[in-house]
Amino acid sequence: MRFVSGLVAIMMVCFSTVASAADYYVDITNRTGYAIHYMYVSPASSKTWEEDVLGQDIMRNGETQRVTLTGYTNPHFDIRLVDEDGDSYTYWTVDVEKQDIVVTLEHLD
Repeated sequence: MRFVSGLVAIMMVCFSTVASAADYYVDITNRTGYAIHYMYVSPASSKTWEEDVLGQDIMRNGETQRVTLTGYTNPHFDIRLVDEDGDSYTYWTVDVEKQDIVVTLEHLD
């Protein structure tokens, strides 16, 4: 009986951990007048930037890119974009459940 109770408790912990992970997305629109070459999206709690989500792609002025964020437990992310001139635009602790991003020159770091 004690074994079964322990097993049930372990299963509940495992399922509650899996159930708390979610998928999020954020739409990012480039209105800088420049092409965006790098886009980094990391959990707000992270100390480092994750990989460039654009990869080999470039986001031209006027384009919108949807970034899908899979398996995270919190909707708060830091977002950094770098344009063709090396200028950066950084957004801290963006709640991607409530906010999309429109990047303009006003957001230049």
